[in-house]
Amino acid sequence: MTGTTQGGVASGVPEGVDDGDAIDVSSVTVVPDTFTLVDYDAGEIATVAARVWRQVGLPAGAPLRIEVDETTPLGRAWVASAEPTVLGVESGALEHNHRPRQFDPLAAAQLFGRLLLRVRDRLDPAFGDPPADDDLSLPLAAAWDAYCVGRVRRLGYPDQRQRRLYQFRVRHGFTDVGDAAFERLWTADSLT
Repeated sequence: MTGTTQGGVASGVPEGVDDGDAIDVSSVTVVPDTFTLVDYDAGEIATVAARVWRQVGLPAGAPLRIEVDETTPLGRAWVASAEPTVLGVESGALEHNHRPRQFDPLAAAQLFGRLLLRVRDRLDPAFGDPPADDDLSLPLAAAWDAYCVGRVRRLGYPDQRQRRLYQFRVRHGFTDVGDAAFERLWTADSLT
């Protein structure tokens, strides 16, 4: 999948987010390259992912592979590998909430932002050595999601604060101490 495209609201760039120059998708591979069960376009997915890759500050030209399981409407997504970067995504995670089987570029951008910030954290030696996504405890996953999605919001994407706060509270308690911990994660630019 190679080529370039310009941004716009239809391609997952919210109003007010600086899209900059044309997006190079030459290092992004989307599997499958043709979808049969959902109405997704691999090129559009690659464009959204490449844009977010650049926005979160990952190295230009590094390979990114996105493996989409179109056989399930569920919405799980995970970092399968940080180096080389491989993201696993169930097709429901990229689906528009009101149009079944249709790609939602804005939801995809938010999802890729969360996952690619996890990749950036994993590549930072100062962040430590977190377990693989499949081995994360639910409380640790909720905390890391709060940290990542807070940074995605600061990139200009729509706010998911209430959703993430509730998810955090379910795992860490409905207390003032838990809310203060969430706020530190949500507003942090660095945890090191």
